[in-house]
Formats: sequence, structure tokens, C-alpha cells
Amino acid sequence: MLRLRPYKSCDAEKISEWIKDEDVFVKWGGDHFGEFPITAGIIDDKYRQSNGDYKELDNFYPWIAIDDENRVVGHFIIRYIHDDNRILRFGWVIVDSTIRGKGYGAEMLRLGLKYAFELMDAKVVTIGVFENNDIAHECYKKIGFKDKEITEKEPFNIIEMELKREDYIA
Repeated sequence: MLRLRPYKSCDAEKISEWIKDEDVFVKWGGDHFGEFPITAGIIDDKYRQSNGDYKELDNFYPWIAIDDENRVVGHFIIRYIHDDNRILRFGWVIVDSTIRGKGYGAEMLRLGLKYAFELMDAKVVTIGVFENNDIAHECYKKIGFKDKEITEKEPFNIIEMELKREDYIA
């Protein structure tokens, strides 16, 4: 059983370790962060507000998943992309690289969807699968996301997926 909590500065080191060897982050990191590997300091600087708080940054909500033994096992971000239409975007879905394949990612997303639809009153949640990652794609389908479009452009092939409120099963 997992639970979610807002990101804290102490999580940055773990996140940077998980993504260090991921091909998708090697390509994507330099673009969005200006360098690769993405360090804990870069992550923390990106997430922190000027007042030092991490919970909310311009409709940007970084979350950490915690298991029953209080271990940090994953991370993802919820972000409003269209406030008026209540469309939320899930991004940076990462599970601890030493424990992948145990269903933590799916559980994190189920909790995230519960939060998005039931507490943030989302109408639509979207997510993108980079490089046509078959494992992630199948995981998202099992949770209820449906293919919206496939974009083939460099440096990524992206499968855009969405889940509408009326299709969400609590």
C-alpha cells in the first residue's frame, strides 16, 4: 500500500539517482534543465518556490510515493495545463530503479488519479509515453488511459494518452 506526500528537499538526491541512467532523461534533461546528468541540486532548485515551500509552484505539484515501511519509492508531478477546462497533466512518473516491476508505478498513478479527479476536480488527465515505451504504455492502459495521438518527431516519439472524468473508476 502506497501513500503520497508533497516533495521535500531531502527527496532530490533519490530522484537524481533514479534518472541517472535512463536514456529518455539523457535526451530530455539537457533540453529542460540545461545539463545532464540532472543533479539533486538542479531538481531542488527547479521545485522550490521563492519562500522555500515545495508544495505548490505555479500549478505544479511534485509528489513522492511512500511504501508501508516509510521508504520513498517513486515520484511524479501533477500540473494544470488548462485551468479553465480543468485539464491536468501527469509527468515525470519515476519508480525507484531498484524495485521496478512490482506495480508501484500503477499504484502511484491510481492515487494520483484519485487526487486529481476527486480533490482537484479535474475533467481530463493527460500523460505522455516517451520513445514508445511499451511497458509504460501497457501500464497506463491498464489504469484506464486511452491513446489520444501519436507524435513522431525528434528527439522523441510520444504517445499522448488521456483519461476523462466520465471514464474514471474510483
